[in-house]
Amino acid sequence: MCRWFAYISNSERCLLEDVLIDPAHSLAKQVHDHYLPKLTHHEPAEDPEATEKEIAMRNKLFNADGLGVGWYTTTRAEYGECEGPRPAMYRILRQPLTDPHFKSICAHTSTLCVFAHIRAASGETAITEYNNHPFQFGRWLFMHNGVVAHFNLIKRELCAEISHDAFQLIKGTTDSEHLAALVFTYLGAGEGPEAWEVTHPIEEVKVALERAIITVIGIQKMVVPKHGVPLEASSLNIAITDGSQLLTIRFRNHPTQHPPSLYFSTTAGVELNRKFPGHPDREGADNGVQNLKIAQEHGDHLIVCSEPSTYKKSEWELINKNECVMVGPDMNLRRVPVDVQF
Repeated sequence: MCRWFAYISNSERCLLEDVLIDPAHSLAKQVHDHYLPKLTHHEPAEDPEATEKEIAMRNKLFNADGLGVGWYTTTRAEYGECEGPRPAMYRILRQPLTDPHFKSICAHTSTLCVFAHIRAASGETAITEYNNHPFQFGRWLFMHNGVVAHFNLIKRELCAEISHDAFQLIKGTTDSEHLAALVFTYLGAGEGPEAWEVTHPIEEVKVALERAIITVIGIQKMVVPKHGVPLEASSLNIAITDGSQLLTIRFRNHPTQHPPSLYFSTTAGVELNRKFPGHPDREGADNGVQNLKIAQEHGDHLIVCSEPSTYKKSEWELINKNECVMVGPDMNLRRVPVDVQF
């Protein structure tokens, strides 16, 4: 499966190099290696239908089918063209650490919010930049790790549920982008593209996401049996942001099987910022740089990622199955169940 990283703060900018490249287990280095603390599976005994291959697929080792990064900037707002931050995007189809443009962007870009994603293609969709996450709808970004089960069988019915305006923004062929379009069909329904140029309360985003998942599950139950194949569960680790707030879920609609790994931290940002003491694995770094500020000066923040970027287990919490973690502009963290019955 894919790997992704999200950072958001209302006051503390992160340098992309500090969070995406430098750490020993940064996203850019998760192509060949995994670090999954607090994650255990006992599914073969509990669920006879689960196979080791199917379980391993949810945390696939080799992720090399494209990188996408979206970071928020207020440049357009400073020129009076909009209000609030808007995402800048960069996508490539090569290994992150072999791309000089990616490394240059990360070395000279800081932001209050970033989404980054390394793709592991399912084999049913093309390896192309258009299929790289995150996906943009106005000021909003969406990224996904997992799979919408039976996407090829339900695609026609799913597309019929997507609004004309949202459908026009689909550029690729992935299940993830079509699911994103369905979410934004429901977010600000009836308002057209203007609905995605403004912010919405994070609670409304949660409702739109849950409605989209319910729609997908309903279509699967209606369509898949007609094709004579067993109905499979979907893994939906999803993150959505407008640059000032963030919602993420770890979801799989199965009574015993688990989704891919997903962790969060409200403290690791201190270690992942070179202004503060303790940034990991910065060989040859000037120690003076890491003492510009003390840890207590670091602003409130939330990091959500498929795998921890530091090797300090105490800094990370494993998001529970079918749980939603979200923050609004005030950075007040909430953990609530995903309200979807299956």
